[in-house]
Amino acid sequence: MCGIAGMLGDQEGVEPLIMRIAHRGPNGIRVTETPRYTLAHARLSIIDLEGGWQPLSAAGSTIIGNGEIYNYRELAEQFQLQGKLSTGSDFEPLLHIYAQEGEAAFDRLRGMYAFCLIGADGRTWLVRDPFGIKPLYIQPQLGGAAAFSSEPRSFGNARVTRDIARQVANLNYTLNDDTAWPGVLRVRPGAVEEFVDGALVERRRRSPIGAPRARIRDEAEAIAALDQVLEDSINVHQRSDVPYGLFLSGGVDSAAVATMMARLNQRPVIAYTCGFDAPGAHDERAQAERVARALNLDWRETQFGEADFWAIAPQVAWAMDDPVADYACLPTYKLAAAAKQSLTVVLTGEGGDELFAGYGRYRRALRPKLFGGRPAEPQTATDAQTLAAWRERAAPPPGLSALQQAQWSDIATWLPNDLLLKLDRCLMAHGMEGRTPFLDPEVAAFAFHLPDALKVRGRFGKYLLRKWLAQHCPAAEPWAKKRGFTVPVAAWIAPRAATLARTLADVQSVRAACDEQTLGAIFSDDAHADRRWPLLFLGLWHRIHVEGAAPDEALTSLVG
Repeated sequence: MCGIAGMLGDQEGVEPLIMRIAHRGPNGIRVTETPRYTLAHARLSIIDLEGGWQPLSAAGSTIIGNGEIYNYRELAEQFQLQGKLSTGSDFEPLLHIYAQEGEAAFDRLRGMYAFCLIGADGRTWLVRDPFGIKPLYIQPQLGGAAAFSSEPRSFGNARVTRDIARQVANLNYTLNDDTAWPGVLRVRPGAVEEFVDGALVERRRRSPIGAPRARIRDEAEAIAALDQVLEDSINVHQRSDVPYGLFLSGGVDSAAVATMMARLNQRPVIAYTCGFDAPGAHDERAQAERVARALNLDWRETQFGEADFWAIAPQVAWAMDDPVADYACLPTYKLAAAAKQSLTVVLTGEGGDELFAGYGRYRRALRPKLFGGRPAEPQTATDAQTLAAWRERAAPPPGLSALQQAQWSDIATWLPNDLLLKLDRCLMAHGMEGRTPFLDPEVAAFAFHLPDALKVRGRFGKYLLRKWLAQHCPAAEPWAKKRGFTVPVAAWIAPRAATLARTLADVQSVRAACDEQTLGAIFSDDAHADRRWPLLFLGLWHRIHVEGAAPDEALTSLVG
């Protein structure tokens, strides 16, 4: 885990790129310069603490990468690399395999990664994992060169377009390949791109969903198979030379991860939970504590209240340089700060809902319209252009069931551009690594291709995962009614709504998202209270990333 930056076809300009993301690599920065390229790496040491420094060269090739390749041990054994490896780095085996089979080596990887590989064959590659767990941005064709980085903030100040502002206000995230940084593009999830003659050429994109496994014959067989793939995934996701634990909510996904981690570890696993100190807030600490006691976890809790909101909101706006106004960023940021005191790596439940079909909107999409059925589309998207852009990006491949189509839409939009960005930025702001065992290719291929009846049954989504959890950790109460995850931001914003209506009207990005009349209605009528936080976030974000204000200055300019 780290931050990477580079100049391809140029030798100058990499230092400001890497220094702007130095928070991603608290263990140090190293740079390699050649006539063809300059690569820089800000390291958070996780595996091979002494020898795993990058850029890393072997078998005539050089690599610089962000993330983890979890099956590096298996690859080293399969390709008989014992005695050829000079480090214990999880990235070094890839260089030797590339020397044998070229770009086909990329399809063997199991992990979360974004990397640049300079091959001994003269070819230069930028590659991103199929789900987009790890970020990568490129500014191509700068006088025959290209620059890349783990975060777009490397490229200076942003400039918000109307499309970006409206997507943040309507979706809480953005859809486009182009970013708020002029000329800077997202490298898409699963992309295998080659840098040729000053331009980036997309050779192919790998699907996050692999081929179906052997057909499941009955429910008992499916539960046994799930147990096997979960144990295998969490086992490799625990590979680390630094302390690891997990984030534990009161939900099914994190409880399933906790249950398997408890099985695989002799010592009590450290687990962190965030609760909300506000009247009427959905607080999952009691349920998380029941799970922790049943599994003998080393459980630690932290509280999030109104003072935390106003202190952390501008910090989150700074961290989310690729804008994500999801209010779940707020407790995630505080959890990371708390967990950093004892951990460097945390496992989380991201991806469980998308792969095992946990969202209520999936079940609604399966109902006839007469009985309340509606498409599994973002209900917050009141802007027609934003909704059209979402539909285009969310369009599924042919041959999927109606349920799989709904799942695919989230995997293509919400998951990489909201949930995974949130996890990456909020943890990396504190020098922490977040891992997502549900997004392992083996788990994904198994879960996505399950029969619909093993994912949705009656009023329950994630049917098979709930059945497994009921057997292995009944304290998780997997059949209990889900209360939903909410952060009471509307209640905390309400006392300052009148002030924000005035100050946000002066922020260009907010004006691009909605006109002054609409803005006034949102902050004067409590019926629109749920629309206030994205606009406040957008105002903070503009002050920080467009105007260059410090986080505290940005907040003061809006609330005094």
